[in-house]
Amino acid sequence: MEKKDPILVGAVSGGVTSLIVAILFMSFAPQNNNSKVPEGLLKNEEENSVQIVEGSQESLVVGAVKKAKPSVVSIIITKDVPVMEKYYQEAPGNPFGGMDPFGGASPFGGFNFQIPQYRQNGTEKKDVGGGSGFIVSSDGFIVTNKHVVADEKAEYTVFIGENKTKYPAKVISTDPVNDIAVMKIEAKDLPYLEFADSDHLDVGQTAIAIGNPLLEFTNSVSVGVVSGLSRSITAGNGAGMSEQLEGVIQTDAAINPGNSGGPLLNLQGKVIGVNVAVASANNIGFSLPANLVKNAVDSVKEHGKIVRAYLGVRYIGINDQIKEANKLDVDYGALVLRGEKPEDLAVIPGSPADKAGILENDIILEVDGNKLDKDTTLAHYISTKKVGDKLKFKISSKGKEKEVIVTLEESKN
Repeated sequence: MEKKDPILVGAVSGGVTSLIVAILFMSFAPQNNNSKVPEGLLKNEEENSVQIVEGSQESLVVGAVKKAKPSVVSIIITKDVPVMEKYYQEAPGNPFGGMDPFGGASPFGGFNFQIPQYRQNGTEKKDVGGGSGFIVSSDGFIVTNKHVVADEKAEYTVFIGENKTKYPAKVISTDPVNDIAVMKIEAKDLPYLEFADSDHLDVGQTAIAIGNPLLEFTNSVSVGVVSGLSRSITAGNGAGMSEQLEGVIQTDAAINPGNSGGPLLNLQGKVIGVNVAVASANNIGFSLPANLVKNAVDSVKEHGKIVRAYLGVRYIGINDQIKEANKLDVDYGALVLRGEKPEDLAVIPGSPADKAGILENDIILEVDGNKLDKDTTLAHYISTKKVGDKLKFKISSKGKEKEVIVTLEESKN
């Protein structure tokens, strides 16, 4: 059975501390007064300036950014770090120090070699990194990435707006499956962003990323398009940790270190995704879809934590290679299969799948009429649902098709 290697990308690390950036200032020759104004722009002769034409692409981008910027925040990570001090210790191998071999003072003063040593002398609080986020309710709920706020021993501070109003922030809950975290600050009447329906995105539509690259350039904006949908990636944090993310949005809007947790917007200024990772290749970034994130926020408001729906099967997505290798009748669907270890059962006992009668070697063909293929994976579809939802499964079991109803339960992970 041949497996396709996953795409390995790096999470847009929140652990940015310091970085030196060289900025080149370029001079331009004065423009001729008769020079052609770029399409979408209107030259104002009286003010000798260029104005944006109402209704143009530029005006929509500017409007979306103005609407969203007050709700985008910087997150700073503060931690107690050791304070190290230097001291000197006499080098070994000098048995006489400042004495001669007979116990008298050496006329040469001896050879006192001193070696610098270091030891901890207490701790001090320092900013050790950070990321981006955005406000999702007027009473102070904030969305960011789980990897930005993963350190339980750290303190988190949120800065809002151009005047950088400062608030201590508490991590309320992190997603057990996806790279999502919800924070809370104690404030009222805050401007907040609304979620768009990410199930209705189109490849090629405008995507606007806002964040705090390098934790220095507040509310920086980059513009691109939605380059792809329903991507599956393996995102690593650069420290040996990685996670599989399903159904993510691909974009060419520039996403840089420090942008983690910032919003990806449409032209209406609504959130279509949360920036989470960037590939090593240029201009390839990834965002978690808005509907996935909205479910997490709703869950926190309802349950006080992020609750994920749970099915309880292990499976592998079927493609042409797996179909041929296993002599299957279909080239799509999810083949329910046990893992490599004896304890890695295909169907978890007592799980919703087990209760519905799903068996090892069954092929789940459709869920709620949605065909399971490379564009709609089983894991991603379940991740968009809530605890208690009833789903209709179309299954091929022992050569016969059947339909079963599965009631999703809360994940215990």
